[in-house]
Amino acid sequence: MSTMKFCRECNNILYPREDREQKVLLFACRNCEHQEVADNNCVYRNEVHHTAAERTQVLQDVAGDPTLPRTKTVKCAQCGHPEAVFFQATARGEEGMTLFFVCCNTNCGYRWRD
Repeated sequence: MSTMKFCRECNNILYPREDREQKVLLFACRNCEHQEVADNNCVYRNEVHHTAAERTQVLQDVAGDPTLPRTKTVKCAQCGHPEAVFFQATARGEEGMTLFFVCCNTNCGYRWRD
């Protein structure tokens, strides 16, 4: 991944720019005429790291998501509520898709899988 680059002439930030004629990526200064050929074609990389708490919050929020399907054919084992939201996702360390359920009772939010 490339790091932020600075102009050798005036120390301003170099911005990515393409040279369409030579078909190369350049880093060019907007203050002076300095430019240099990029040593890597990666201009920006955004790595998102989630904590366990963030993943748990996502699962709790799905009960209020109006776009997810709901079912009244299952009962929550925790509180007995007759409605749950369900979705398919890959389970950690397993191949294939797993059917997940989340209780729609706002005081419960119990999660289980089929």
